[in-house]
Amino acid sequence: MEKYILSLDQGTTSSRAILFSSSGKMIASAQNEFPQHFPFPGWVEHDPAEILASQFEAASAAVEKAGVRPEAVGITNQRETVVVWERSTGKPVSNAIVWQCRRTAPICEKLIADGVGDMIKDRTGLALDAYFSGTKIKWILENTPGALKRAQNGELLCGNIDTWLIYNLTGGRVHATDYTNASRTMLFNINTLEWDKDICALLGIPMCMLPEVRDCAGDFGVIDAGYAGVSPLLDEVPICGVAGDQQAALFGQTCFDTGDVKNTYGTGCFTLMNVGGKPVKDESGLLSTVGWKIKGETVYALEGSVFNAGSSIQWLRDDLGIISTAHECDVLAESVPDTGGVHFVSAFTGLGAPFWDMYARGSMTGITRGTTKAHVCRAVLEGIAFQVCDLAEAMGKSCGHPISSLRVDGGASVSDFMMQFQADMLGVTVDRPEIVETTAMGAAFLAGLGCGIWSSKEELRFARQTSRTYKPSVTAAERASALTAWHEAVRRTVSDI
Repeated sequence: MEKYILSLDQGTTSSRAILFSSSGKMIASAQNEFPQHFPFPGWVEHDPAEILASQFEAASAAVEKAGVRPEAVGITNQRETVVVWERSTGKPVSNAIVWQCRRTAPICEKLIADGVGDMIKDRTGLALDAYFSGTKIKWILENTPGALKRAQNGELLCGNIDTWLIYNLTGGRVHATDYTNASRTMLFNINTLEWDKDICALLGIPMCMLPEVRDCAGDFGVIDAGYAGVSPLLDEVPICGVAGDQQAALFGQTCFDTGDVKNTYGTGCFTLMNVGGKPVKDESGLLSTVGWKIKGETVYALEGSVFNAGSSIQWLRDDLGIISTAHECDVLAESVPDTGGVHFVSAFTGLGAPFWDMYARGSMTGITRGTTKAHVCRAVLEGIAFQVCDLAEAMGKSCGHPISSLRVDGGASVSDFMMQFQADMLGVTVDRPEIVETTAMGAAFLAGLGCGIWSSKEELRFARQTSRTYKPSVTAAERASALTAWHEAVRRTVSDI
């Protein structure tokens, strides 16, 4: 008899809910976009109430459409985005600060100048950057009247979006996170697997605010449908799996062996490599992070991030009006043989690995009077793929050997043009699965393990089926020439020139 798992996939621009069967099939889904708030240049915020409304409406719609009660719920979420709320009322004290937000760059610069960057990297695996949650919490406490004192008195709680969802789904009974989300806060020691008292003290964050850290496939309480305002079909359904979106995608891609690599093409691009049971100390700009922790077994990953990928296509559509749909970007890109010398570096909110430039901003170079919107669309898609190449090269250097293949997923991975260009520039096979929503699938896998539908991760390999592979079609010389031109465009973008 089939059993069902509901996966809540709370992303940066939309909230989705996908119902999976125990045979790995997608049964029903729903999705709601929610507003992005940009109060100042480089600042990005979300309204926590809008996140809840969009996610809970999607959850209810998915189960009502299918007419089934799931055995369990899995949660995956945009990482690093932070909410601070009142313990007594559950009311946020401010908007959520989104992972893309750059407002805490000056805080990071001061900490770097104080000489604590290496200590933070050694303990957390993360670069000292505005990307991560810790300095965002510090900013909220210091810039919300009375917040710091209230936090010190135990009146305020904080967490990434997984914690915010869990708290509200359980009627305020559970204040918890999982090891993957904890490892993205810059407050968590990935060697001891505990909140780091020294770093919390350094940032002035009372540890009583922080959630309990639990295994990715485990007990996160049961849903109180009346409190959350979700479908009665979800009442008392247990939450049994939680992981940050990129670790969930790594798990959903069944990257269970050391050396397996995946890239997710979402709002940003995130390349992760399974590196086994010990964190890898990287010197090339990559991050060390927890891949997952299940039944006491911890798997670590190397990660590289492109802050703006799918959001660049959204920018073409919503802000410039060059295209009306994402698919139109592909059509225009394929209508020209090349970019006409145009390069686009999508550093809207800085550059991530391997550059880590908080102050870089987007650039378009090589424009002539003959440049058309088709050239611009092609340059945007190529720019996304080029940045993934930079991450893959850094991973190869860190591990001592180049990657041998790349598993891909996420909304923008449906672009045949970009996937072929990715294979050409990497010089390896790119493998796209039948179900590209592997982030949601990974959360469902974890919840299924947590509730006993599956007994081991090896049972999950059946669900990941290849839809199409893309093999390199250019020469090594052509690849090298293209990458050289790209790196010149990046050089013109970084903030120190």
